Amino acid sequence: MARVVVLGAGVSGHTAAMHLRRKLSRKHEVVVITPNSQWNWIPSNIWVGTGRMPKEKVLFPLAPLYAKRGITYVQAKAVALHPEGTKENPSPQVEFEYTSKERAGEVERLSYDYLINATGPKLKFEATPGLGPDQGNSLSVCTAAHAEETAKEFAKIVEAARGGTPQRLVIGMGNGTCTCQGAAFEYTFNVEFELREAGVRDLCEVVYLTNETELGDFGVGGMRFKQNGFMTTSQLWTESLFRERGVKAISGAAVKKVEKGQLTYETLDGEEHDLDFDFAMLLPPFSGQPMKAYDKDGNDITDVVFAPSGFMKVDADYSKTSYEEWSADDWPHTYQNPTYENMFAVGIAFAPPHAISKPRKSVNGTLIAPAPPRTGQPSGTIGRAVADTIIDRIKGRGRPARQASMAHMGASCVASTGASMGKGSAAAMIMFPVVPDERKYPLTGRHPYHTRGEIGLFGHWIKVLLHYMFLHKAKGRIGWTIIPE
Repeated sequence: MARVVVLGAGVSGHTAAMHLRRKLSRKHEVVVITPNSQWNWIPSNIWVGTGRMPKEKVLFPLAPLYAKRGITYVQAKAVALHPEGTKENPSPQVEFEYTSKERAGEVERLSYDYLINATGPKLKFEATPGLGPDQGNSLSVCTAAHAEETAKEFAKIVEAARGGTPQRLVIGMGNGTCTCQGAAFEYTFNVEFELREAGVRDLCEVVYLTNETELGDFGVGGMRFKQNGFMTTSQLWTESLFRERGVKAISGAAVKKVEKGQLTYETLDGEEHDLDFDFAMLLPPFSGQPMKAYDKDGNDITDVVFAPSGFMKVDADYSKTSYEEWSADDWPHTYQNPTYENMFAVGIAFAPPHAISKPRKSVNGTLIAPAPPRTGQPSGTIGRAVADTIIDRIKGRGRPARQASMAHMGASCVASTGASMGKGSAAAMIMFPVVPDERKYPLTGRHPYHTRGEIGLFGHWIKVLLHYMFLHKAKGRIGWTIIPE
């Protein structure tokens, strides 16, 4: 009998757990340890954040599903790994703290044969003074609860504008090292759409504030592709949308602090600027969840298992220090920890070897660089690949580890730019590969045909279809296995 422990139940962890349980006999145990009681389809949080969709439509409880599937569910957060076990118990163990109301604060350990770290990111609001919805002065759509509160504040903005009071809404990145520019982009244009629908757009200034040096970068270095027979770029494509919708963009910016009704940001030239606002939805930077690691003698080996960012080290090449040295080959293939072969990290939990977009610093030395995204389709694909690797090993198949390099993987993204079945739109983007390979594709870094973008009403219909399709898949309903990651 083998026990596989999955830490986290987001897209990647939940995908891995569902496939593990599907393909392993019941003599083997699949355990999911996650602090959350509900699964969240995060891409639709942007619609919750405008009030277009109630949060109940992006959530469902995990316990009933896992009980039905035969997955052991533990509502807790992992706090430490003991990959060598201890002198008393040589089995690898994970230490966790319960987060359920009944057992909150209790700490236990559980042994494992294989471990998948799918904890996702820590929302690092504290990286910028005053950032965040809980103890700060800005809003968020990172969780369904955050998005619900943001919708309430957005409704107040609409009412104030209806009363004749001009409003400024600032949306974007709350730090110079943020990722998830796509989510901020989507929320920006959904807000702009809802303001038009409410008849108050002329009284509302919408400002997009980003650490991208150029619009359309999205943390993947931008895209170059053919459209209607001509070569274009995601920068030109994106800038045209900003002009069309009248959204002001401030790029190459790092927010330094957020006060009530005002934020301060620094640009690449080192200048600091104040910006007043009536509404600010600013995403935080990410770090790994705070976990420690110890050897069998109790010595701290956190720096062996995890990168300084807190994300777990995998089979990537972390040795290069110059952006000019880095290549697509540096990216992980199997997501196996190089020190402990029975541990893997998937989705946002693995440490990337480097940024995809070129890192830049202001003249003052402030890092203003989008971090590489590892969400959505790549997360699910990686989670399934790692699950299949573990299944092969448990069944003694002797196969090499499955590979799912983002340098060999394509990804599709449908970015909502207005939620209405009759008047809405979405930008549908495809890139191949996710991590550009300048040696294989010297002209564009990516395949010039399989990388493309279109925007229109049909994109919104696809976005709605994906919402319901992936909730169907996550709930393990009939036919879920044929829906691709």
